[in-house]
Amino acid sequence: MTKNLRIIVDAMGGDHAPHATVEGAVTACRDFGADVVLVGHEGVITRELERHDTQGLHLSLKHAPEVVSMGDNPLDVVRKKKDSSISVGMRLLADGQGEAFVSAGNSGAMVSAALFIVKRMPGIDRPAIGTFLPSLTGQALVVDAGANNLCKPHNITQFALMGAVYYRALMKCQTPRVGILSNGEEESKGTDVLKQAHAHLKKSSLNYVGFVEGKDLFRGNVDVVACDGFTGNIVLKTAEGVAESMGAAIKQELRRGLSSKIGYVFSRSAFGRLKKRFDYAEYGGAPLLGVNAPVLIAHGRSNAYAVRNMIRAALEFSRQQVVEHILNDPDIHRDIETVGRRPSLIDRIIHR
Repeated sequence: MTKNLRIIVDAMGGDHAPHATVEGAVTACRDFGADVVLVGHEGVITRELERHDTQGLHLSLKHAPEVVSMGDNPLDVVRKKKDSSISVGMRLLADGQGEAFVSAGNSGAMVSAALFIVKRMPGIDRPAIGTFLPSLTGQALVVDAGANNLCKPHNITQFALMGAVYYRALMKCQTPRVGILSNGEEESKGTDVLKQAHAHLKKSSLNYVGFVEGKDLFRGNVDVVACDGFTGNIVLKTAEGVAESMGAAIKQELRRGLSSKIGYVFSRSAFGRLKKRFDYAEYGGAPLLGVNAPVLIAHGRSNAYAVRNMIRAALEFSRQQVVEHILNDPDIHRDIETVGRRPSLIDRIIHR
């Protein structure tokens, strides 16, 4: 019999924790056969669990008395809140007591804790958040979606390399189209950082298509888009806002007259499918690529359904062995050494 994969869940992370996290974890155990460890204040979690039927489910608790707020400084969480649900969860993951750790809490604290506790992969300078966004032809992967505001050229290069491996593993596409997000397709566009990363990736083994614009991402003209985390997070938040606004506008129009209401009756299933494609809750969580074990970060507004899907995403990420693919892929490590290597001190002096 196949052993259940164990997912470590930050029960105290997110705007609707612990109610949503516990409910989502219970549902994930029931729907996917997951083995879940809920990390947080034992008394609080126990009271939430009493609201649910957990008979026969693989659920356990790990006490963590401290809670990380959204306003906490990420570095302070690692240094001063060693008994927080994020720090304890990361230590469980680093010790091999689970296949993945997931949280809808403070994303900066998640990145810092992953760096200091789970550690970076060899050759990777900075980890990056990889987020899928819907396109006309499927999904496009954005790397980085918020972990690194300021980036060097080799960081962007490494994001592209890791993103390509992740996309290949998850989508079963051997040659994903990889681009750098810029303000135009021409080589003359973009910042100096983007131009240098562009030059690097042209020499890589990737199916690199060059600079791409935001419209290319949503039209399905590219599969993996590399960018700094500041830009990527704005893209992500803007896409969420547009999707929510368009949904609200469509509802307003459908209420305007009888003909619109009749049309909606016949188109209801299509609208339902469209909503699912653009709903962040459907995607669950985004992995932090570049650390030694699966770490997934979910939207701070995650409800129970989103938490359920966050655990589903962690199960899939673990089953596809994405971390192992990045660690062991010979092409990515050759490319890191040749075009994505962090410049040495001598390199920086020479090119200053």
